[in-house]
Amino acid sequence: METSIKKLSAGGMLIALGIIFGDIGTSPLYVFQTLLEEGGHINQAFVLGSISCIFWTLTLQTTFKYIFITLQADNRGEGGIFSLYTIVRHSGKWLAIPAMIGAATLLADGIITPPISVTSAIEGLHLVKGLSNVITPGNKNVLFTVTGILFLLFFAQQFGTRRIGSVFGPVMLVWFLMLGASGFGQVLREPGIIKALNPYYGIMLLLQHPRGVFLLGAVFLCTTGAEALYSDLGHCGKKNIQFSWLFVKICLLLNYLGQGAWILLQPASTDFNGTSPFFQIIPQSMLFPAIVLAMSATIIASQALISGSFTLINEAICLDFWPSIRTKYPTDIRGQVYIPAMNWLLCAGCISVALYFKTSSAMTAAYGFSITIAMLMTTILMYYFMRDVKHWPQWVVILIMSVFVWIEISFFVANILKLAKLLFFLIFELGLIGTMYVWFKASQIKNSLLHYVKINEQLSSLNDISKDMDIPKFATHAVYLTRASIFSELIEQSIIYSILVRNPKRADVYWFLHVEKSDEPYTMEYSVNEVCADKIVRVDFRLGFRVQPRINVLFRNVLENMVQDRQLNIISRYPSLQKHLLMADFRFVILEKFLSNNNDLNRWEKFILNCYFNLRKCAQTEQEAFGLDTSETKVEFLPLVYKPFKVRLVYVPYAKLTN
Repeated sequence: METSIKKLSAGGMLIALGIIFGDIGTSPLYVFQTLLEEGGHINQAFVLGSISCIFWTLTLQTTFKYIFITLQADNRGEGGIFSLYTIVRHSGKWLAIPAMIGAATLLADGIITPPISVTSAIEGLHLVKGLSNVITPGNKNVLFTVTGILFLLFFAQQFGTRRIGSVFGPVMLVWFLMLGASGFGQVLREPGIIKALNPYYGIMLLLQHPRGVFLLGAVFLCTTGAEALYSDLGHCGKKNIQFSWLFVKICLLLNYLGQGAWILLQPASTDFNGTSPFFQIIPQSMLFPAIVLAMSATIIASQALISGSFTLINEAICLDFWPSIRTKYPTDIRGQVYIPAMNWLLCAGCISVALYFKTSSAMTAAYGFSITIAMLMTTILMYYFMRDVKHWPQWVVILIMSVFVWIEISFFVANILKLAKLLFFLIFELGLIGTMYVWFKASQIKNSLLHYVKINEQLSSLNDISKDMDIPKFATHAVYLTRASIFSELIEQSIIYSILVRNPKRADVYWFLHVEKSDEPYTMEYSVNEVCADKIVRVDFRLGFRVQPRINVLFRNVLENMVQDRQLNIISRYPSLQKHLLMADFRFVILEKFLSNNNDLNRWEKFILNCYFNLRKCAQTEQEAFGLDTSETKVEFLPLVYKPFKVRLVYVPYAKLTN
């Protein structure tokens, strides 16, 4: 089913409409309204210039950068900034920084897109006869309705979106047809609006308008869904997205042209402050159904961003950018995840945004800054993709990147003035970036302290302890998780220390399990190496970065396969139990670190490691993260010594001291 969806088909394109284009598809609700509020005096030059800027932004930024170029950077069919990072990370360790910043700003986008989309749709009700006094932008009825919708949307996440997802495509198809039809009707009334596609009018607007380049902050709202478009690549496939974009772009363009045509048809003295051109071009008889459809489209757009946020955090956990937190799989659809902590954090953020800003126009004033940064981070990573993966000529890569950087820096400058209204988002973004950096940096420190020994050199010691009847038997099968790379002949010194020195653990068989993360999203492979017959066995798992490492289940599957192939006898080794053919006992040992007091750290190192261990208190334990049953698991705590104190003691004879 998934393979057929990713192939070019009518069904695949319909699904793409429902999943991919919700965010960018609802932007006509507020883009032109924001331009009218920020533009001051509205005349023909302003309208033509605004549409010209919108058209060329959609063409250069969305079509050229994302549809034609960035979608080529698929990691075995999966997209998103972390998938792109896994492709190019070998080009430089520092590329983790733009990956973290891009992911954090995308998550921040997830707390403003739902409230701005839903609020703009609800506000349209004030144009319906009989509701004009009940629904006014910013009043308590609007806020109550918006917060209620947002809460129900996040509450429903725990049940999965399989059923409602099946109707996303048809609803969005009707939505885009309505966009195109309502706009086309106005274009027929004012055909001269077509000349707005000439880039001359956009250039003149930026050069001659008093606010000039700062209007790009409002123009940028038309392409804010482009980054999410790339993130959802794995759901629909590249071809379906590219071909359905042709239909989407035509409908969007017709709607923007129609809104511009309607404005030009109004008297020169018209005050457009607070006016929504989107709802004005819809016939009065169709207004209420259109608003209901708009509400449905905004909920679909919000759902896509929420699901994308879950996927993003899940990938961050797998790549060691985020603490391991509880993840659920509410349906049997591959790749659909639910992360409770992230869900309610986003819910609180979205409702706070709605209550703080109150109106959609106030929200748009703070919108766009985060996603501009995310796009710049994607551009940085795309440079290395085109240069080191695709091996395009250097001059071609520099030329393409120069265009994108110039466009995105222009948008960034236009959005930088919103900083005064962005304090809430900046705190959220900096918190996300800080969490990712601390976890990533501390994980690097921990990995740098791992010391390995050759496992073959430990065979004699392990055989001897296994036969020493004076040591109480720990388990028939003792199982350790090792970080020694796949097919390695090494083992952590701390594991050998745990077996031989720290409460010696006698067992008949010692198992060493290693989990290797694959750049492929859904790989599930394993190999077995019997280092010493019936004594030491190593199992290497190769799991995709979107596969949850449920070691308990995976290891049991390996044992079953080995028993079937007569490679393993799991009957109990205890004589009293063996004759009854009872299954042998398996016991896992987890080695966890704590920050030792025997460290001579500078302030920055101390801050990083203290933050890391405080974050660990909020994260899952290793046995929870690896899906291990607590009754079968023993946790041992070992001190983490990064920079030990260096002390020089001088020996003084006792007799000399007494004198």
